[in-house]
Amino acid sequence: MTYCVGLMLKEGLVLLSDTRTNAGIDNISSYRKTFTFEEPGERAIVIMTAGSLSVTQTVIAKLQEAIEDPDATPATSVMQANSMLGVAEIVGNMLSSVAQEIRAKMNSMQQSASASMIVAGQRKGGTMRLFLIYPEGNFIEATEDTPYIQIGEHKYGKPILDRVITTDTPINEGRLAVLLSMDSTLRSNLSVGMPLDLTVIKADECRINERQRIEEGDDEYRALSDEWSNALRDSFTTIRNKLIEHDPAL
Repeated sequence: MTYCVGLMLKEGLVLLSDTRTNAGIDNISSYRKTFTFEEPGERAIVIMTAGSLSVTQTVIAKLQEAIEDPDATPATSVMQANSMLGVAEIVGNMLSSVAQEIRAKMNSMQQSASASMIVAGQRKGGTMRLFLIYPEGNFIEATEDTPYIQIGEHKYGKPILDRVITTDTPINEGRLAVLLSMDSTLRSNLSVGMPLDLTVIKADECRINERQRIEEGDDEYRALSDEWSNALRDSFTTIRNKLIEHDPAL
């Protein structure tokens, strides 16, 4: 499995994915789940993937092939699409098509294959947008009410996003929030694992402002994880002590 999360803040987009692929307890590997497409100053697009590796790798390969096609059009290439909505439609159509092809091949073996994707970015003259692409190719969009999207093993990392993230959250705090969201997931689910890929796109710059690979044993990340664990333990102790003061029988 995997975990990918994207935030859409007024200051920009913050995106984070793990790299673990689990095909059984004795077949665990690392594969990149974050893919960037960029023409600095004109458009910046990030795609994060979860689900069947055969589906996601084929989709990304076909999207790249469409970009390089000399006959590419705004309806076929994410680098020519007229808007981020157009990008989401291209990715959704490709995901649906590839999933159907692979599913047809696997049906005879009574196996299934599906995937979902997060598409985020901005085109010059347009607004930042963040989409969740479903396996069927349809999609929903992040809004001011819910300015984040998750795919994969999302339940462990959701509480901090619900409590902390709004569109007004500064981008540095958003960066911190997705890392803590990932840390909670890593602690609770072995199917999610290091290294991590962090991507930041600042509003209206239409370029990748930060692209970071966080490896196992990274000192900054380890310190962050330890601080988060200590803060949770301290908060638990504080609440417990207050309850005991109120009712010593507890």
